[in-house]
Amino acid sequence: MLLRPLRGWAARALRSVGPGSPGIPGLGLGPRGAQRRAWPRDKDREQEKEKKSVICVEGNIASGKTTCLEFFSNNTDVEVLTEPVLKWRNVRGHNPLGLMYQDACRWGLTLQTYVQLTMLDRHTCLQTSPVRLMERSIHSARYIFVENLYRSGKMPEVDYVVLSEWFDWIVQNIDVSVDMIVYLRTTPETCYQRLKMRCRDEEKAIPLEYLGAIHHLYEEWLIKGSLFPVAAPVLVIEADHHKEKMLELFEENQDRILTPEYRKHGP
Repeated sequence: MLLRPLRGWAARALRSVGPGSPGIPGLGLGPRGAQRRAWPRDKDREQEKEKKSVICVEGNIASGKTTCLEFFSNNTDVEVLTEPVLKWRNVRGHNPLGLMYQDACRWGLTLQTYVQLTMLDRHTCLQTSPVRLMERSIHSARYIFVENLYRSGKMPEVDYVVLSEWFDWIVQNIDVSVDMIVYLRTTPETCYQRLKMRCRDEEKAIPLEYLGAIHHLYEEWLIKGSLFPVAAPVLVIEADHHKEKMLELFEENQDRILTPEYRKHGP
């Protein structure tokens, strides 16, 4: 296969990272990084999963993910991991996120490669609280945004295959599992209006059609279950409402999201 030599290198590199090892040049995975990464033995992983939960907040651009994360961040048992957008905007002085929105055909692979790396870092960093709330996940990076680039004809098949094989290797070899997906379900029109109101520079080039395509993929994945595997229970929260109403909905669903007993029986 196309990435067999690379997968072999990655496997050897991961095994070599540990206290006293030189790490992986260029990726920042030296001894300090190795000590905080969550690649435990199977028994340790099972014990940790009994004590801690990972919840991913998914949704379209401007669906209200930041509002959701801010609401739950006041809980002392919750740690919040936002998307590493600042990293995507600044890679040694370059802005891959802005470049991708301007010319997806040229910069789609560049951005999504870095997204996959930084989201992997989010999944594997040491969890310090009983509940981790993540903004999106490595799964939606692949199933929604890479898939959209490919379906829209803006990503060549060879780039799509490379990213897909890297993702498959990660899922098979590293624990990036989640315990629940909270899907903030919005219409593309609502997201478009919110985008125009918040006026982020790189988002000015996003058309309504793009938001519609992202919405369609989310619906295929999390509602219809016809796109890719859904590895956790999905709690759908209708999120077209104003902020005050959304805060009420988050309060109503707080136990479902934060309490393991609720998740065992589904949302």
